[in-house]
Amino acid sequence: MAFVQPPPELGNQYTADRALRSCLARVLPADVRAEIESGLSAMGELAGGKLYRFQLADRENEPVLTQWDAWGNRIDRVEVTPLWREAERIAAEQGLVATAYERRHGMYSRVHQFALVYLFTPSNDLYSCPLAMTDGAARALIAAGNRALIERAVPHLTSRDPREFWTSGQWMTEATGGSDVGLTETIARREGERWRLYGRKWFTSASTSQMALTLARPEGNPPGGKGLALFYLETRDAQGRPNGILVNRLKHKMGTRKVPTAELTLDGTLAQLVAGTGDGVKNIAPMLNVTRTWNSVSACAYARRGLALARDYAHKRIAFGAPLAEKPLHLDTLAGLEAEFLGALHLTFFVAELMGREESDRASEGQGKLLRALTPIVKLLTGKQVVQILSEVIESFGGAGYVEDTGLPMLLRDAQVLPIWEGTTNVLSLETLRALEAVGGLAVLKREIGIVLREVREPDLVKISAQVERAVEQAEAWIAKARGAELEAGARRFAMTLGRAMELALLARHAQWSLEQEKDQRARSAARRFAAHGVSLLADMDAADSRRLARDD
Repeated sequence: MAFVQPPPELGNQYTADRALRSCLARVLPADVRAEIESGLSAMGELAGGKLYRFQLADRENEPVLTQWDAWGNRIDRVEVTPLWREAERIAAEQGLVATAYERRHGMYSRVHQFALVYLFTPSNDLYSCPLAMTDGAARALIAAGNRALIERAVPHLTSRDPREFWTSGQWMTEATGGSDVGLTETIARREGERWRLYGRKWFTSASTSQMALTLARPEGNPPGGKGLALFYLETRDAQGRPNGILVNRLKHKMGTRKVPTAELTLDGTLAQLVAGTGDGVKNIAPMLNVTRTWNSVSACAYARRGLALARDYAHKRIAFGAPLAEKPLHLDTLAGLEAEFLGALHLTFFVAELMGREESDRASEGQGKLLRALTPIVKLLTGKQVVQILSEVIESFGGAGYVEDTGLPMLLRDAQVLPIWEGTTNVLSLETLRALEAVGGLAVLKREIGIVLREVREPDLVKISAQVERAVEQAEAWIAKARGAELEAGARRFAMTLGRAMELALLARHAQWSLEQEKDQRARSAARRFAAHGVSLLADMDAADSRRLARDD
């Protein structure tokens, strides 16, 4: 009888995730953890069981756009897949957005929310995309203080009732520019007390949402970002007809194919100002801070999913007389990936802690500045880490990793969007420079790293602490002398150095805690392995070499 290779399997994704459970044990008070643990376990069981099987069965389904009905009426209806319809119900009932706004656990509510999101995300083909924008929209509306819009929309955005729950779009990208939103061409025309929007949104990921926040330029406003205003719109009127919105087409993308990403024309779309007729980019910033953190949580979740499948497969796949799990080279490969994942996990949940403190008015001034500085760093670094990890995970399966039927290639395709959405690596590297300038330089980050490392006592972890401090000192020296083109050219390496230094500091601290509280060596091993990968990327680069290598002329 022909050999048939058993596929990798998943169990309860909470109880099987030692890293998450250990992180939460250190971060959360015992009473909070005891109260939420049954819910996390239930989500872990769903994510590794029923929902994962549903995901594999739904693999080939994609959204469908119907532009016209049988009688020639323009309807522009987008149907999402069965998996996404189920994901919407689960997300509402389990409070994947609501948890952050109910604040049952005060400043720990964001950590609770993102633990649920982390478990849920890999089993629904990035339904976390509209959820992230929904959370971000709620945050932006609250920050803007527009009482009418808060009362109208926020109860829907934060509802646990699937019949009342809304998702929100974030419509900024136009053909003229993605991250350079100052080039936005959409025009807002005032008609009495109402506004109508006219323009083309080239890439809208939540085209089936009930509402959206979007940027447009009121007629007569100056060019550039300052002349843009932030608008609220609902996608359909009371009769269910499109609100002056034409769906030109659905985008055919490399990955995230369940996400109904559309190109839209706004043709007299009724909209309301969120906060004044200018400074729209500033007013949408609270939304971007939330969505970038969701992006980081999704990166950690996808990395964890790939590693969970790879580890299970390593015990089942026999090669050259033994399971892969007994092959030193295979073990070494997976260990390196696990260390990178753990760095990403601890940095992401550290930022979640800071966000929860700020939203509960428990953050000091320094912690608020730290959150501002770390938000672009955590997004750009984890986005790169997850792609590297999943590329290696796919390779660890050999030919099976390259076969669509296994569901494995989808992990890498979907993860590739994470360095792109909400600001590419280069854009966020420049944002890191602006963020540091806004908070007074590197002092706030350097101070926090010192606080983190103060808890480290084991001799080998103290050596790691010294490595972190050297990297930060190198970054400090570099930014003190870099100017003009040199500063911009090195921004990516600078931001990644800061991110890796913070990740390693957090790994060292957690390793010390785990040794003392859990009597577990695993976190220490992760810190040592991550340290061996290196922290600083700030080698001197010759600008002339860069020009020769990057140009054809």
